[in-house]
Amino acid sequence: MDKVNVNGENVNELLQAQAHVWNHIFNFINSMSLKCAVDLGIPDIIHSHGQPMTVTELVAALPTLHPTKACNMYRLMRILVHSGFFAQQKLKDDSREDGYVLTTASRFLLKEDPLSQAPLVEALLDPMLTKPWDFLAIWFENNDRTPLNTACGKALWDYDSSGTKLIDLLNKGMASDSQLVISVLIESYKGTFEGLTSLVDVGGNTGTVGKAIADAFPHLECIVFDRPQVVAGLKDSGNFKYVGGNMFEEVPAADAVLLKFVLHGLNDDECLKVLKQCKKAISNGKEGGKVIIIDMVLMKNEKVNEEALNLIETQLFFDMASMTLVGGKEREEEEFAKLFFSAGFSDYKITTILFTRSVIEVFP
Repeated sequence: MDKVNVNGENVNELLQAQAHVWNHIFNFINSMSLKCAVDLGIPDIIHSHGQPMTVTELVAALPTLHPTKACNMYRLMRILVHSGFFAQQKLKDDSREDGYVLTTASRFLLKEDPLSQAPLVEALLDPMLTKPWDFLAIWFENNDRTPLNTACGKALWDYDSSGTKLIDLLNKGMASDSQLVISVLIESYKGTFEGLTSLVDVGGNTGTVGKAIADAFPHLECIVFDRPQVVAGLKDSGNFKYVGGNMFEEVPAADAVLLKFVLHGLNDDECLKVLKQCKKAISNGKEGGKVIIIDMVLMKNEKVNEEALNLIETQLFFDMASMTLVGGKEREEEEFAKLFFSAGFSDYKITTILFTRSVIEVFP
C-alpha cells in the first residue's frame, strides 16, 4: 500500500497498529480453540487414524458432534493449522480434500503420551483459572495476594482438599513436563550430579523427578520432600524415599537440594526463607554441596532474533501467570543473584536448557 496521509498521519501505520490491537484483543481465541481440540480429543483421533485425515473423516470420528455443527469443523481446524498444532497434507488419491496430520507440537496434546501437556491445557484454561484474569485491574487496587484470591476468595493450593480436579490436572501436567526436563538434564548435564551421594527434591510432588534421578544414579540417595498431605501413602523403594514437611521451616540434610519450578511460585521473602533452609541442609553435609535450581531466568529484550523474542514472550506469559495465580514471579539473573547472596551463598552458575529454562547451581 502506498503511503497515504490523512490529517497528517500515515494511514498504513494506523491500519497496522489497529490490526496489532485487534490481534491482542482476540488472542484468547487461539487458546480456547486449542482447549476445544483437546476437549474433543481431536489430536488423539488423528493420531489413531494413522494417516492424513480429511475433515469428513474427522467429523465421522466425533460421535458426539451435533450434525448442525459438522460444517464448522474445518473452521476450527483452519485456525489450529495456522497456530501450528496441525498441518495439512495432500492425499495420494484424487480426493479434493487435504488430510490433517499432527505436528511436533501435537505430541504434547496426546492424552496418553508421557510428555502430554493436555492436562495443563484443561486446567489452566478452565473457567476457574481464567476467571482471575477478569479481576487483574481490581487486584492492582486492593491488598489481596493474587487476582485468584480476589476472584475466588482463596489460594490455588487451597483447592487441594476441595474435590476439584484442577490440582490433579496441574500435577499431571507438571509431572509430564518434569519427565522432559529431567531426561535432558540426565542425558546432557550428568556433571550436575557428579560427586554427590545424596539429594533432596524439595517440592517434588509425587516424585517424577526424584525417581528418574534415583534410577539414573543408583549410588545417590534421593529424597522427595513435600507437604505431608502430598506424600502421604507413597511408597519408598531402594535409594528413593518420601519425607513430608514444611520447606519454610526445615529441609532434610543432603549433599544437594533440588528446586524444580518452586521459586517462581513464591514471592521474594518466601524464596529467601526457602533458600536459607536449603543452605542449612547442604551445610550439614560434606564439602561441595550445592542447591540445584531449575527455573526460568528472564532474558533481556535487547538485540535478539525472532526466535528469542518468542521465547521472551513465553517467559513473560509465565511471569504474569505466576503473579495472577500463585503470587510468584519469574526473575532476571540480577534478581536471583540478590536472593542467593542475601541467603548467604557465595557463588552461582547458570546453564540454559530447554530454551526458556535454566539450571542454576548455587554454592555455599
